[in-house]
Amino acid sequence: MTNKPVLTLHDAKRIAAAAQAEAMCNSWHVVIAVVDDGGHLLYLERSHDTQFGSVDTAIAKAHAAIAFRRPTKASEDAVLSGRLIHLSLPGVIPAEGGVPLYINGIIVGGLGISGVRSSEDGKIAAAGAAALA
Repeated sequence: MTNKPVLTLHDAKRIAAAAQAEAMCNSWHVVIAVVDDGGHLLYLERSHDTQFGSVDTAIAKAHAAIAFRRPTKASEDAVLSGRLIHLSLPGVIPAEGGVPLYINGIIVGGLGISGVRSSEDGKIAAAGAAALA
């Protein structure tokens, strides 16, 4: 029997708190979405004045990060370098801000941030993911 680590609600809230702290330090208003290893929403937080379109985008970024097992920045970089095939792959979000979440080197979920510039979303996502380490 193998013991696989699991992303808990407590973990998700800790990740979101770290991401929110980074966003607040920069006066950025964002949506933070945490999904489990199946891509199902575990936790969502939206700043009161963040556009509602960022809700679905944050969830999609988190889902893409777990589905493709890499940060969404990889697809953004691929598209920017001319690899437009990424635009037709189902579920790909070619914008920074989605990252896989790891426990003991095993992917246990994804984190998606949306609401500010792509690079800023990425900075917030990195801060959130670091809280799990």
